[in-house]
Amino acid sequence: MKLPPTLRTWLRRLAWGVLGAVVLVIVALLVWLRTALYHRLITFPRQEAAWAAVRALRQPVPEAGGWTEYRGILHSHSKISHDSEVPPEEILKAMQTAGLDFICLSDHAVKGRADFDWQWRGLHEGRLFIPGFELKDGMMPFGVRPGVVLEEATPDPALARQIQTNGGVLFYAHSEEPRNWDEPTLTGMEIYNIHSDLKRRPGGVGAMLPEILVNLNRHPESLYRSLFMRPTDFLQHWDELNRTRHLTGIAGNDCHQNVGLRGFCTVSNTLHIEDTSPRTVAEVRLGWFTRPLARLAFGPLEPGRRLFHVQLDPYARSAHFVNTHVLASELGEAAILDSLRAGRVFVGFDMLADARGFRWRAVGNGPPVVMGESATFSPATRLEALSPLPGRFTVLRDGKQVYQTTGRGIEWAPPGPGKYRVEVELDLAGEWVPWIYANPIELR
Repeated sequence: MKLPPTLRTWLRRLAWGVLGAVVLVIVALLVWLRTALYHRLITFPRQEAAWAAVRALRQPVPEAGGWTEYRGILHSHSKISHDSEVPPEEILKAMQTAGLDFICLSDHAVKGRADFDWQWRGLHEGRLFIPGFELKDGMMPFGVRPGVVLEEATPDPALARQIQTNGGVLFYAHSEEPRNWDEPTLTGMEIYNIHSDLKRRPGGVGAMLPEILVNLNRHPESLYRSLFMRPTDFLQHWDELNRTRHLTGIAGNDCHQNVGLRGFCTVSNTLHIEDTSPRTVAEVRLGWFTRPLARLAFGPLEPGRRLFHVQLDPYARSAHFVNTHVLASELGEAAILDSLRAGRVFVGFDMLADARGFRWRAVGNGPPVVMGESATFSPATRLEALSPLPGRFTVLRDGKQVYQTTGRGIEWAPPGPGKYRVEVELDLAGEWVPWIYANPIELR
């Protein structure tokens, strides 16, 4: 049947209008995704090739002079926290995947109480669990004795004394926030925290949606690494505080596994969407239009079936991103806590490359002393750094840069007493990228 000319004209106009709308949508989508697509096709492949090239240069480093190096994470949550649902068995698997020796947990208090019998403690399949909590005002105690319950209603000074009296160490989490830096029992502070980077990122997770859609499956580690911001302000504050006291610098992994979305079909004929805290984000009624679309996107809409799950921060990925390396006498709670107190610690961004084997020590006046320890300065004193990978070494004295060189290590004569720490950067595709921050050696 031949259509009337007027109808044919209107159908042609309609077809052109639909085609034009589709083209506009595609163009708008490409504009929205342009940066993420460039990262997928250009930036992230180059970056990952640079990581692989640097890792291939690894060489062994001599032993740590009587100490054993253990790699772990601090500031990590479990299902005890209101914003995480990860059980200890899953945390153990994540530790195995990330190659970790120990974990210091830091769960949120429950109804204002922190019971140090709630969490795993001791060795589990060769991995050490140390109980801990993230309490009010950034107080983050680890290793308080079994049977002790801390109450958040306790005033901060009294709470800090309870932590010390009961064998624990006190660190401050989220060093960008106001803290009582005069607290005399304070052991140390975070000099890096991945969550702090996310908080400072314009738009937060929402602004990362194009990157998540385009790159999460293909380049998950590069996407996660894109959150990194140099902790310049953290380090400057740490140096200032260390001029008059001793504070150990650690990394805060802030593992939660809660930056994700998942959806379920319910018996009430809705699509239930929640984040992985878990917390309900939306409840979408499945009607004559939305139900076919959901079926097309996710398959059978059976009640209780998980339709999708997108996770930016799997526990193992957060645990592998940055690590706190400790030189200790053995893999036990008392030994690890003792080394944290002393500062026999360096922070390594192990997702870039394995930092295990790095050394920072002073020699020339008897037995070598390592980071966190002290020695008497003399003209014979030398500061040594050894690295399994080539990099750029920057030495700071009381927070001021005094020496810089490239290679696999340094042997340098310091000009006088002071607290000396070292930073190591890797050359990744022509850019010097932070890799290691070591705690200072004090020369008296």
